[in-house]
Amino acid sequence: QVQVVESGGGLVQPGGSLRLSCAASGFTSSRYAMSWYRQAPGKERALVASTTNDGDSTNYADSVKGRFTISLDNAKKTVYLQMNNLKPEDTAVYYCNALVPFERLGRALDFWGQGTQVTVST
Repeated sequence: QVQVVESGGGLVQPGGSLRLSCAASGFTSSRYAMSWYRQAPGKERALVASTTNDGDSTNYADSVKGRFTISLDNAKKTVYLQMNNLKPEDTAVYYCNALVPFERLGRALDFWGQGTQVTVST
């Protein structure tokens, strides 16, 4: 059973930093991707950053480029999101996603964490 568990949200002042962590477990695929999404009140969930476990493909939303960094510890199946120079518009619930291929199904499945609140405010 695949599980995805986030941690690390909280309240921070503008210009501050936070690091989110997300641990995935319950699968043995040698290739997978992990991503961070966020959803602000009244808005749709949107991709923040993504990476594959081999590091071949990393992507960022334009709004966070140069401020956020995604990294993945393959041995721990844990993805991190280092968020620097946070702005009030970064306030949202942040969700971790694991995209895991299953050979016997012939496709990949999405698994989501429960979300962690990040609030940037004075």
